[in-house]
Amino acid sequence: MNKTFPHRLALQQRVLPSYRIAFFDLLAQSCESMSLFAGMPRPEEMIASGTPQIAKYHEVKNFHLFSGTFYFCHQRGFIDWLKEWDPNALIVEANPRYLSTPAAVSWMHARGRRVIGWGLGAPKRSGVWSHFIHQFDAILSYSQRGAEEYTSLGFPRDKIFVAHNSVSPKPMLNIERLTFNVQPILLFVGRLQSRKRVDSLLRACAEMGSNPRLMIVGDGPERTALEALAKEVYPSADFIGAKHGADLKPYFEQADLFVLPGTGGLAVQEAMSHGLPVIVAKGDGTQDDLVRAENGWQIQPEDHGALVSAIKNALSDRARLREMGKESFRIVAEEINIQKMVEVFVDALNNAG
Repeated sequence: MNKTFPHRLALQQRVLPSYRIAFFDLLAQSCESMSLFAGMPRPEEMIASGTPQIAKYHEVKNFHLFSGTFYFCHQRGFIDWLKEWDPNALIVEANPRYLSTPAAVSWMHARGRRVIGWGLGAPKRSGVWSHFIHQFDAILSYSQRGAEEYTSLGFPRDKIFVAHNSVSPKPMLNIERLTFNVQPILLFVGRLQSRKRVDSLLRACAEMGSNPRLMIVGDGPERTALEALAKEVYPSADFIGAKHGADLKPYFEQADLFVLPGTGGLAVQEAMSHGLPVIVAKGDGTQDDLVRAENGWQIQPEDHGALVSAIKNALSDRARLREMGKESFRIVAEEINIQKMVEVFVDALNNAG
C-alpha cells in the first residue's frame, strides 16, 4: 500500500477494542509508521481488547474516576509517549471526559503539529463541548449527524471530515440471494443483554401470522432469562450461542432478514455484506448513514409496536426484500467500509490545519 500519509502518526484511544484492530492496522499501512496509545476498560464494560499486528501499541494505565454522568478518565504518561514517539500528527478521541487530552494538544501545537479530534458528535448548546472541540485543527465525525452537531457549536464545516463508522472490510464476494425460505428466517447477532431488547423481538415474532423462524446468535447475562421467556411466548426460537468470524457465516447465509431491536451492535454491517435487509433501532447517528429506506427500517429502541410493524412490512413483500438486500450489499461495498474510513482519515491528516 502506498504511504498516502508519509509521516509518523500517533493515535489515542481510551481502550483498544478488538473490533477496531483491522481498521487501525489498515490505517497504519497508509502512514510511515503509527503508534496507538490506549489502556484497558473497566471490567463491567465487558469490552474485548485486541493487539494490532502492524500498528505499534503502547499500553497505558487508565485511571477511571467516578461513573455514569460524572465519569472521567486520566491516562498516565501521555506526554512521555508523545516525546518518545515524536509524531507529525495526533488523532485523539474527541471527549472532554478524558482529562489528559488538553495537555497533549498543547504539546503538539507548541511544536507546530496538527491534532485531529475523532468522535460521535456533541451535545447542543454546550459551552464545555464548544470550548473543547475548538482546540482541534480538524474533526473526524462518525456520521453526518455528528458533523452537524459539531457545526452547530461553531466548528468550521470545512474542517469536519465524515468517516462513516465501520468495523468491516469491503466485501469481496457478492452473495446473490435468488430464493427465500418458505418459513422466513429472522436473525439476531449480538451480546444478550437488556439493552439489545431481544425480549421484544421474541414477543414480536409471536405476533407474526407467518410464524418466522428466529435464530438468536450470541451469549450474555440475559440468556437464561431470554430462554425462559422464549419457552413461554415463542418456543421455536433457536438460541445458537456465541459465534465469531467464519463460524457466523452460515447463519448470515441462511437468514432472510437481520433484526437488531435494541441499541448498539456491530453485526449490522456484516449482515449487509451478506446481502441482508435490516431492521435496527435508532442510536447515536451512525445507523442513519448505514440504514436507509432503500435497504431497511430504523425504529425507536423502546417502541414494540414499531418493531412488530417493521417485521410485518418486511415479510409482506419478498421481491422488495430481495432488492433491499442488494442495496445493503452495495452500501457496504461502495460507501461504508474500513477502506473508505481510512481514505477519509488520510484526507483529514493531509488537509487539516
